[in-house]
Amino acid sequence: MQGARTENIIRYRGEADVGAYVDIRIAGGFLPGTLGAGSVHHIAFRAASDADQAAMAKALREKFGIATTEQKERNYFRSIYFREPGGVIFEIATDDPGFAIDEPRDALGTSLKLPPFYEKDRERIEAALPLLD
Repeated sequence: MQGARTENIIRYRGEADVGAYVDIRIAGGFLPGTLGAGSVHHIAFRAASDADQAAMAKALREKFGIATTEQKERNYFRSIYFREPGGVIFEIATDDPGFAIDEPRDALGTSLKLPPFYEKDRERIEAALPLLD
């Protein structure tokens, strides 16, 4: 939901306790960004459910004329994507099904989880990772 606005800053606010504000500074005359050191690949926002995500996509389309991708299955969540006028990719990801679908909560982060299409490369990927203590 749009909140306060100054001449060149628009504040959008959500309902979360943390991270509920995004300030957009309106600026022009810049070259579009390119991927590389010091750049942002994408920014992710949370949607509590598929219905909330669909409502966000509808608002983007109807209020701002911004089209989103179709919903992408990401195993732990489902995402849609869009680009803001400056070219930065935004993601809206669902909470469900969550990161505890394939291991107990108390074991989260203790083993490397890979998408099925990367399992064939597990040995090579693990060999390239630094050891963590």
